[in-house]
Amino acid sequence: MSYRRRSYNSRDRGSSSLWIVILIALIALGAFVYTSKSFERNVPTIQTDNSIFWNRKDPLKIKLTDESALKSYEVKITDGQNTIVVANEMILETIHEKVVEVKYPKKAVEGVLLDPQAKKLQIIFTATDKSNWNFFQGNSVSKTINVHIDYKRPHVNILSNSYSITKGGSALVIFQVKDDTALKSFFVEAGGELFKAQPYKKEGYYATLLAWPFHVENFVANITAEDMAGNKKVSNIPLYLLTKKYKTSWIQAKDNFIDGKISDLIDTEPKYSTIDDRLEKLKTINETMRLENEKIIHSLSKNVSDEMIDSWKIKRFYPLRNGAKVASFGDERHYYYGHKDHEISKSYHVGLDMASTKMAKVITSNPGTVVYDEYNGIYGNMPMIDHGLGLYTLYGHCSDVLVQKGDKVAAGFSIAKTGMSGLALGDHLHFGILVQGNEVRPEEWMDSKWINDNIVKVFKEADKIIDGK
Repeated sequence: MSYRRRSYNSRDRGSSSLWIVILIALIALGAFVYTSKSFERNVPTIQTDNSIFWNRKDPLKIKLTDESALKSYEVKITDGQNTIVVANEMILETIHEKVVEVKYPKKAVEGVLLDPQAKKLQIIFTATDKSNWNFFQGNSVSKTINVHIDYKRPHVNILSNSYSITKGGSALVIFQVKDDTALKSFFVEAGGELFKAQPYKKEGYYATLLAWPFHVENFVANITAEDMAGNKKVSNIPLYLLTKKYKTSWIQAKDNFIDGKISDLIDTEPKYSTIDDRLEKLKTINETMRLENEKIIHSLSKNVSDEMIDSWKIKRFYPLRNGAKVASFGDERHYYYGHKDHEISKSYHVGLDMASTKMAKVITSNPGTVVYDEYNGIYGNMPMIDHGLGLYTLYGHCSDVLVQKGDKVAAGFSIAKTGMSGLALGDHLHFGILVQGNEVRPEEWMDSKWINDNIVKVFKEADKIIDGK
């Protein structure tokens, strides 16, 4: 009896040890399954809104992603009565994302045809990954997408615009943009530049100033609108193009000019202070510093308000009493050293230089908001004013600035005094005008007839349509 009792206890202990080993193995296996990436439990992601618009012409692009790998997907389209499988793929390679193009089935599939008059459809998108979870079947997800059919293009109606635009000049266009279903976006493009439109008078109506950059040869201006379904409408702005040839000047760079004004400007910028070579100094100031200064100007003058305006009035600019023109807008300037064959630098003059008496008062002819009041390299002391609708004026080389950033100035207000700060050899005013970051001809905005023909009349014509008079 005693022997059998000891034998039984031994077998019992052995059995218990086995179960412990099995339990530990099961716990280890469970921990492995729970933490292993190959057993991840996250379903694939179908990246699309629950409700979308579709024009049926362009394929819908729906992105799938999964952290393990994509295994398969299926796409069905139903009109409520009939259902068609439009995509079904087993993915053999190991990929973590895929853009699926869903095309509208124009023809019957296995004898089934969708109702071509249906305004609403549903897409049932199912996707499975290659995870070993779910008994090696993977994680699956299904998403139903409500689709609103819209195949009509947005409406773009040009109410009025300037009759013509000159190379380097400006123009105005007033237009309406609307869509029967849902407008996504619109933009105005002219001369390769984008121009923001400001809401005008009523919802859906807009006004924008355009510019033909003086260095751009071919000019086309269009308004492009796109709705949520991807339908696009492009309308040309009918502007008569007036070409203009700008002056080319050759300027001899003399030692006293480089050792004087150019060296003074070099000293104002620590990063240029190690430059000793005369010609390199000139090139650095005339090109590198100039571009840095103009970058500030362009950035400040791109802003256009989103606020709806009921009117916009502008009078001719006359910043300097009895001012005489001493340099024109758009001049192409070539600097040479010694003889013309030795050209060392090139730049463009993007303003109008005017001179009268020393330290003469500089007047703003139209109300606005001061956006800059500091020293700006070659432009010297330079107040800059926002007049609304993307129109900006700047006043360079001033000896004294009498306004501060943020000031609201009225027409006729004295904002500065002329001088020779920056890259100026004599007391004068550099007067610049920009339309949404593009330098334009100041002469146009200093001409009452041009303003009446290209701005005032355009607004009046559009007002009659918008107000229904």
